[in-house]
Amino acid sequence: MTGRLYGVGLGPGDPELVTVKTARLIGEAEVIAYHAARHGRSIARSIALPYMKEGQIEELLLYPLTTETTDHPGGYQGALDDFYADCAVRLAAHLDAGRTVVVLAEGDPLFYGSYMHLHKRLAHRYPTEVVPGVTSVSAASAVLGRPLVERDEVLTLLPGTLPAEALAERLRATDSAAVLKLGRTFGKVRDALAEAGRLDDAWYVERATMGAERVAPLKDVDPSDVPYFSLALLTSPAERTFVPTPAPAEVSGEVTVVGLGPAGRPWLTPEAQEALAAATDLVGYGPYVDRVAPNPRQRRHRTDNRVEAERARHALDLAREGARVAVVSSGDPGVFAMASAVLEAAVDFPDVPVRVVPGLTAAQAVASRVGAPLGHDYCVLSLSDLLKPWEVVADRLAAAARADLVLALYNPASRSRTWQLAAARDVLLEHRDAATPVVIGRDVGGAHESVIVTTLGELDPARVDMRCLLIVGSSTTRVTKSGTVYTPRRYP
Repeated sequence: MTGRLYGVGLGPGDPELVTVKTARLIGEAEVIAYHAARHGRSIARSIALPYMKEGQIEELLLYPLTTETTDHPGGYQGALDDFYADCAVRLAAHLDAGRTVVVLAEGDPLFYGSYMHLHKRLAHRYPTEVVPGVTSVSAASAVLGRPLVERDEVLTLLPGTLPAEALAERLRATDSAAVLKLGRTFGKVRDALAEAGRLDDAWYVERATMGAERVAPLKDVDPSDVPYFSLALLTSPAERTFVPTPAPAEVSGEVTVVGLGPAGRPWLTPEAQEALAAATDLVGYGPYVDRVAPNPRQRRHRTDNRVEAERARHALDLAREGARVAVVSSGDPGVFAMASAVLEAAVDFPDVPVRVVPGLTAAQAVASRVGAPLGHDYCVLSLSDLLKPWEVVADRLAAAARADLVLALYNPASRSRTWQLAAARDVLLEHRDAATPVVIGRDVGGAHESVIVTTLGELDPARVDMRCLLIVGSSTTRVTKSGTVYTPRRYP
């Protein structure tokens, strides 16, 4: 028995405008498919994310090109035809296996969308249902607060990719109109409206219902600042004297790098909570984004852990477009986390304000569980040699050990880094007594928290993984009979 295919409309951008049926189908689907440009970020997925479940198969349908040229023998259309054919084969494999496949589509699936190309190739072979969605045209009218048409008036929908003469001709002959696919076509559309004598009546609506929504008289819009997700609107001529709802104040884009602390909400500062609540977009490593309670009005951009530079630039790009972006990090964002990556990338974005909201660090959390091992001078050091040579790590370990500093060791081990901790222990034993106290804190504040107090000589690297933090004491660090660990503030 084959699976069932659904093409579901997600509406114009606000996750709260997803229909009840679409939300249910997303939650029930075994396979979620969505399109994205080559950067891999999908607006459709970000809208659907509040309704998705753990364990679903995700099929990223990555366009081979968008507006650029191609050496494909069939040209631009040939490259896209091959792409859609390949996507259909991929989805058919799931359908043949009996899985339910939901294809996400912004707006309505059959209204200038990519889903229709899959529908043509699959709907005659498998049970298929299309679930309509709120279109960008309806959203723009609602945001503007002006009727589209009434009584016997005619509404014309036009793609901005039409020739200027065809646009002007159709705009002259209709009562109301919506022109989509602006972006690079904006200048041509503006000229066509002027040629048709309709420019003074035209409105510009950008990202209707999204966080970076913008409304303005079209004649006042700078052509260099128009994204693809925008449209031109001529509303009902019967309401030309209608005073629209004042355009909402343009969102002042910014990036706030937020420290989430080492675990759940109790470790989150009030300032961090406020920054998260004010954000229109959340950006970060997937598990950290998942720690923030879902908010349907926010877009969530989950990424892999090894793409810090790309993640930072994505956040800054969003802010430049007007979004209030919270880049989330575990612990404190300035300690081996996203603050430095964002600030480094921000050199190329001088117009985007960036601020950092601190968080409770993993070192502080682990220390609190055993007492006060960080009570005197201490050094924070990462054992990861992914971004710096191991020789540098070893030299710094030796220098801190010679200086008799307590050490807080981040990133002590991972699935791929298995020998570094043993090597670090050996370096430290050249300068520290084997009886030096060591604290191993794992998932402190989380559901699987464990804290072990041992010694440098008895430290077993096999007990340490990527979720651990180690504190290595100095010559003055003490362990009481009850297991409390502290480093006195007075130095002998």
